[in-house]
Amino acid sequence: MTEAKTVPWHLWVVGVIALLWNAYGGFDYYMTMTQGEAYMQSAGLSPEIIAYYMGMPGWMAAVWAVGVWVGVLAAVLLLLRMRWAVYAFLVSLAAFLVSVVYTYFLSGGAAIIGQQGMIMSAVIGVATAFFLWYSSRMQKAHVLR
Repeated sequence: MTEAKTVPWHLWVVGVIALLWNAYGGFDYYMTMTQGEAYMQSAGLSPEIIAYYMGMPGWMAAVWAVGVWVGVLAAVLLLLRMRWAVYAFLVSLAAFLVSVVYTYFLSGGAAIIGQQGMIMSAVIGVATAFFLWYSSRMQKAHVLR
């Protein structure tokens, strides 16, 4: 019989932050897909940026969906202390990286979204990488089952 591992307080803090962060990504995805142009205008995006997002190919919308919804799932799995959180965060990060390749190398999106969009992409990438790193550390510490 194995001894139960004490759950560190920071797991709950990081887990809740990850859930809120990824839930906002899910909200943004949902609103963009259902309200489209009206939602993006209310968020203050320029007509050029709105046209860019509205012209996004279906496969890229699917990649975005995988990134945000698997990110939400990963956060829930982390809060449930399940080791699958690591793999889900990895999938979410991989989807984000595909979207970066599309935006900055395949579609010319960098010129459209500008410096503010690049900064936001960097913040999303750092946060997603952090959640993967953190969940991996918790798995190695045998906090996740």
